[in-house]
Amino acid sequence: MKKSGKLEHRENPLVVVISGPSGVGKDATIAGITEAEACFHYVVTATTRPMRAGEVDGVDYYFFSRADFLKNLEKGEFLEYAEVYGNYYGVLKKEIHNALSKGEDVILKVDVQGAATLKKKIPDAVFIFLMPPSIKELTERLKKRNADSSTDIDLRINKAEAEIGSLAMFDYKVVNYKDNLKRTADVIRAIVIAEKCRVRPRIVKL
Repeated sequence: MKKSGKLEHRENPLVVVISGPSGVGKDATIAGITEAEACFHYVVTATTRPMRAGEVDGVDYYFFSRADFLKNLEKGEFLEYAEVYGNYYGVLKKEIHNALSKGEDVILKVDVQGAATLKKKIPDAVFIFLMPPSIKELTERLKKRNADSSTDIDLRINKAEAEIGSLAMFDYKVVNYKDNLKRTADVIRAIVIAEKCRVRPRIVKL
């Protein structure tokens, strides 16, 4: 699909929150959306976890030392943060503020714990839960990633089962089928188009 290019300033830009279990494909889904639609501003998450092979600082994540992350936390730089599997993850306020001030729609990725926090702080955001077709397939995806020990995988699966129980907190559920990333991205783009057609638009205030 040809990129549509940056859109002009629009009233009431959206904040789209993508969440779901570890290994469900949040990063790949967001990449598929933003590559096709240049009008989205993707908010890069800050983290203290080690950089994995192939990842780029400032593109995949902002990789902070634990000390630097805590300094920014003390200064109130994060809209939301959480400690997950021993590492910190956080959403920087300034990125969202800057994008919204330009009329750009914002898309960001958080875990379910982070989504619960953002639901309280920005209730008019669009909350989308990315769902695996099954726990069995999610387990296979985590194994193929070769980034976690068998113990870590078991922890992530147990947490995923609990997170799926939080569906009622979200506005939409989208199943991310294996080898069909385009369909997943198309469904999320359709959700955004529908939200833009609301008679009573969402008005995001930070």
